[in-house]
Amino acid sequence: MSAIAKTVEINAASGKNIEDAVQSGLHKVATTIDKIQGAWVSDIKVRTSANGDVTEWRVCLRVTFIVD
Repeated sequence: MSAIAKTVEINAASGKNIEDAVQSGLHKVATTIDKIQGAWVSDIKVRTSANGDVTEWRVCLRVTFIVD
């Protein structure tokens, strides 16, 4: 029997850092998807204040999981 994997794309954000954005996104998706195998950060964006300070980190994740 061979395994079949599926990939979904999600967006996540954090005011702390990129790692926190990735971790919070993965934790959230894990509440509805089982057997997550990995993730690929396909895009990183930031939100800034008027003076150029980073106020929010945003990541686009492609999450791969095994289908039953």
